[in-house]
Amino acid sequence: MIVAGFGFRAAAQAASLRDAYDAARADRVAGCFSTLTNKAGHAGFQELAEMLGSEMCAVSLGDMQDVITPTQSAASQRAYGVGSVAEAAALAAAGPNAKLLAPRVVSADGLATCALAEGGNG
Repeated sequence: MIVAGFGFRAAAQAASLRDAYDAARADRVAGCFSTLTNKAGHAGFQELAEMLGSEMCAVSLGDMQDVITPTQSAASQRAYGVGSVAEAAALAAAGPNAKLLAPRVVSADGLATCALAEGGNG
């Protein structure tokens, strides 16, 4: 299954998240939208998942701590101890042996990021 991982600021709306998702996905469709557990209740995140009929799969910060991401954001590193929340959320939710299909992409307004990963079983 393909997982779309999201990182976003509190001010992000569903349109910001959709912009980042559309830019990251190319022609792929994610079966699951993932983010940090404490961000999963965000109205824009929930709205986008509902709009696109995607399952939401939140991951804990602990599950993301050991995930190595190709992107290294200083802000993400300071706030969460991970290089990219979007990439780490996608990889953690996709499970063991997951691979990143697309590195994080930033929405045009700079409020959201999205990355895609696929589980080791394809």
